[in-house]
Amino acid sequence: MRILFAIAMLFASLFHAEISAAQGLIKYVPPMRGAPQSRIGGGSRGTSDDVAMLQVLAPDHTGLTTEESPVLYWYVSKPASAHFEFTIIDDQEVDPLVDRDLDLKVDAGIQRIRLSDYGVKLKPGIVYRWYVSLVVDPAQRSNDIVASGTIQRIRPSADLQAKLAHAGESGKPAIYANEGIWYDAIDSLSRLVDAAPANRSLREERASLLEEVGLREPAAADRRLEK
Repeated sequence: MRILFAIAMLFASLFHAEISAAQGLIKYVPPMRGAPQSRIGGGSRGTSDDVAMLQVLAPDHTGLTTEESPVLYWYVSKPASAHFEFTIIDDQEVDPLVDRDLDLKVDAGIQRIRLSDYGVKLKPGIVYRWYVSLVVDPAQRSNDIVASGTIQRIRPSADLQAKLAHAGESGKPAIYANEGIWYDAIDSLSRLVDAAPANRSLREERASLLEEVGLREPAAADRRLEK
């Protein structure tokens, strides 16, 4: 019976994989690291008519990147002309790598931070925590809206390098996602979205990828832009 059950489960998993492939959706396979939940955010401040939500586009575990200076993505639910802060820390160091004030005027939706703009180079094997904060009242910093996630740089395997070398730009998001490399998957997919903002299929792929790690609000925002 156990053998029959195992065979049935195998066929079921293959069936669902074929469905996902047919739909063209990207499947994120989290790395097998057993890390505790690390994403913080989703909170809001404001009245019932003016609620702001801030989220980092990170999984609920430590996300991976192969890039020395990756691009990080975050989401704000309302247009804002406000004082933001960006911080990235390494627990092994006393001072943060970056602690910058960002006076930004942003539309609602997905935003990006390029670490290369701040001269940040991540070292392999170290877990970094990064924060985006919306300063609601400089005199009452306890009212800040704060979102954060963690990131770790890894060295790409020879197998991954070979796959990427034979893939076009449109094929890279799925390769990264299947290898469990979250930050490179969301970045490569977001670059495709930026290059073709009216492409509904690309926005649906990104929304689906965000939903896989529980980021429902950014996913819903992407789908609204499809219409």
